[in-house]
Amino acid sequence: MTDETNRRGTPMINSDMGESLGLHSFGNDPALLDTVDAINVACGFHSGDPDTMAETVAAAHGRGVLIGAHPGLPDLVGFGRREMKLSPQEVEHLVLYQVGALSAFLRHEGAPLNHIKPHGSLYGMLARDADLMRGAARVARLFDVAIYGIAGTAHESVCEELGVPFVAELYVDLNYGPAGELLIQRRPEPTDPAAAARRVTRALTDGVVEASDGTLLTIPFDSVCVHSDAPNSPEVAAAVRSALDTL
Repeated sequence: MTDETNRRGTPMINSDMGESLGLHSFGNDPALLDTVDAINVACGFHSGDPDTMAETVAAAHGRGVLIGAHPGLPDLVGFGRREMKLSPQEVEHLVLYQVGALSAFLRHEGAPLNHIKPHGSLYGMLARDADLMRGAARVARLFDVAIYGIAGTAHESVCEELGVPFVAELYVDLNYGPAGELLIQRRPEPTDPAAAARRVTRALTDGVVEASDGTLLTIPFDSVCVHSDAPNSPEVAAAVRSALDTL
């Protein structure tokens, strides 16, 4: 079971990785692997391919980094950031298919599956819809792993309902709306590393995160997400690591 389930202890850092496709390489995966504690590996639906999955799993396992599945919507063109109408059973099957694929690569390397973290629009859909979230949580229960998500949403309530471990996330390279929702960008933009460090520090010391309109949000978290595909993500991750180490 994940080392990140020590609720409200010192948070770790996770990052979405393996989102390259064929000859097209995206993200700063190699530079981040020495900084992050856990990764979420794309499983081929929103991005990723067999060679990328194999290379990402081997590289992370060799560094002792925890490895989770990052299943997304079947939307390569939109990078999984366009919502779809799905039934709970369809969600369950989409997630099961992708986690199963990653599990084969993990077995090949002798590495355990640590968690499941839905990607992009699927992540948002599951946060809002408990019925859809149950589909994903049933897969996590089958594999006996945690789900990463947003505290206070269906991510957390359904995990509690079904007895699935839950790891709450804080985002430092995305903004929050006034209701605590993530404001997803179609294309990643640079994040000020100092601002990312200040967000983590304030969240841990004062217990609040400032939304895009100035609203102060209470966001409990166990892990900090730094996206690999942002242009300066290694600098952002280093600043977050420094902030965590000094608190």
